Amino acid sequence: MVEEKLESEVQERVVAINRVAKVVKGGRRFSFSALVVSGDSKGQVGFGTGKAGEVPDAIGKASRIAKKEMKSYPLKEGRTIPHEVVGEFGAAKVILIPASPGTGVIAGGAVRAVLEAVGVKDILTKCVGTRNANNAVRATIEGLSQLAVGQPKE
Repeated sequence: MVEEKLESEVQERVVAINRVAKVVKGGRRFSFSALVVSGDSKGQVGFGTGKAGEVPDAIGKASRIAKKEMKSYPLKEGRTIPHEVVGEFGAAKVILIPASPGTGVIAGGAVRAVLEAVGVKDILTKCVGTRNANNAVRATIEGLSQLAVGQPKE
């Protein structure tokens, strides 16, 4: 009964669905790839990717992986991040800057999904390099993980 309550608190956001093809002797076999972000809006967030022949199956796989991969990140006053960080993954570079109360989440697509799932309410962001959803999500998570490690770089 306690597990059911915890499950309901976790919110999921489908960030991207992509149709992918495998070339076989008879032509192309199509399947679907899904990217899902899960979070409890209290500092925990995780992401997962799943691939299947049908969209709902791919989303289901991705959400199971996202819940399993959830990690905790520190939030300042429960609304923003403690200090400025830059997360990088591949060509994606995400700059996360703390903001004053009432600013809101200034972020695009994939980055917004991660930050809202983790529970950030006031933040400024900029995505540089590529806006590829997979890489932007991974760069954002990498930036958030720098918060847990230590103090700001000077």
